[in-house]
Amino acid sequence: MTLANRYDFALFFTVKDGNPNGDPDAGNLPRMDPETNNGLVTDVALKRKVRNYVAALDEPGKQIFIREKEPLNKKIAAACVAKELPTFEKGEGKWDKEKAKGRSQDDIRVLQAWLCANYYDIRAFGAVLSTGPNAGQVRGPVQLGFARSVEPIMPLEIAITRMADVDKEEGEMGRKHIVPFGLYQVHGFINAKLAEKTGFSEDDLTLFWTALRDMFDFDRSAARGEMAAQRLVVFRHESPLGNAQAHRLFERIKVERLHQGEAVPAGDARSHNWPPARAFSDYRITFDGADLPQGVSLVDPW
Repeated sequence: MTLANRYDFALFFTVKDGNPNGDPDAGNLPRMDPETNNGLVTDVALKRKVRNYVAALDEPGKQIFIREKEPLNKKIAAACVAKELPTFEKGEGKWDKEKAKGRSQDDIRVLQAWLCANYYDIRAFGAVLSTGPNAGQVRGPVQLGFARSVEPIMPLEIAITRMADVDKEEGEMGRKHIVPFGLYQVHGFINAKLAEKTGFSEDDLTLFWTALRDMFDFDRSAARGEMAAQRLVVFRHESPLGNAQAHRLFERIKVERLHQGEAVPAGDARSHNWPPARAFSDYRITFDGADLPQGVSLVDPW
């Protein structure tokens, strides 16, 4: 069943002694807002984890379009072959771009329908398909913002010794960048009207909630430390267009810092003299559920 309701959600996750999202332009340091020192994790990094989780299922209709070391144009060409449409391939991985530009909109819609039906991430996140054989562009119903830590982070640079080296008997020194602890919050949005166009269904939504819950357990590595999804707050709208503005709903979510029976808003100056947070139990997430806008309800998919 195609999705018929708009959803807005907030995901909270923690990182301990790891690098949740390194910045290649800064020596792989954890991404940060330079004005506030709050940590950042890009939407691309989070979508990658969802894709990897769904890819592990290896089920029909839930294949992943954007995968490591897999050219996209060949997959678009496979859609052309399946629907008996020209691929405009010139050979050796080259395509006749001028002919591809002239593909009719009707043919593009046929190709997009086939690709959406077969690839979960196109149904969910959309994709640019206008390269190579040209299947246009698909705008996905599921969108994520950047995750941001609720308090400033203090990245550490740890020296390590690498003993295995091809040419050196003594090995060499290296560096690892970690965040000792951070609680991050990311906002997400699910557009029911776009779901109608891609075929994103209720079953797809259930899988998406599961992927958000378990994606960090599937993505373990020494670099990322102990990352864990901690809390998911989901607002369900009765109308596919929505019954309230998303930012007004998110304003109802409060994150507090706890210490010896005291509670202050996360990042409040009154907590600056407290010991640094080192566990999710150092925070409390509360929600003002009184007088929700008509047509909006709080659901718990976990």
